[in-house]
Amino acid sequence: MVKHSLGNEYNERRESCEKAVYLMNSRFGSVETLRDANHQMLDDIKDKLTDQDYLRAKYVLDEKERVLAVSDALEKSDYELVGRKMYETHWGLSREYTVSCPELDFLVETAQECGVTGSRVMGGGFGGCTINLVRDTICDKFTSKVKRDYARRFGIIPEIYNVNIGDGSRRL
Repeated sequence: MVKHSLGNEYNERRESCEKAVYLMNSRFGSVETLRDANHQMLDDIKDKLTDQDYLRAKYVLDEKERVLAVSDALEKSDYELVGRKMYETHWGLSREYTVSCPELDFLVETAQECGVTGSRVMGGGFGGCTINLVRDTICDKFTSKVKRDYARRFGIIPEIYNVNIGDGSRRL
């Protein structure tokens, strides 16, 4: 229930990552995007970056690894690993890439307290919503707690949309 607004904040994060890419490309060559980089390369240029720029680039490299791990986990129906990676993504977005807000962090913290398998900000951050991987057995308890505690803390009753995992895109 926080209006999603990127403003200039998105450009600042992109610039942080572009600085890291520029420095890595100057030093190692063949680094056009952070997709082409690794943690060792980033650590080798760390002293030339601000702490904030370093953390933002680190988040992107970590997220690249998480996406691959989640892809493998989904192939194996390992939703526990998917959930752990969702939490890692959220806290990276909150603490390193700094695109979360108190309301989103509250929702993810509440999800963790309730034993939700995974939770993270959905979309570009700076407001918006979370997506949660919730077992059927705790869904009602979780949604009740979120509605009650969020309203108590922020004075707003959040909207909750229940969805089910499907087979994904395919030709019918």
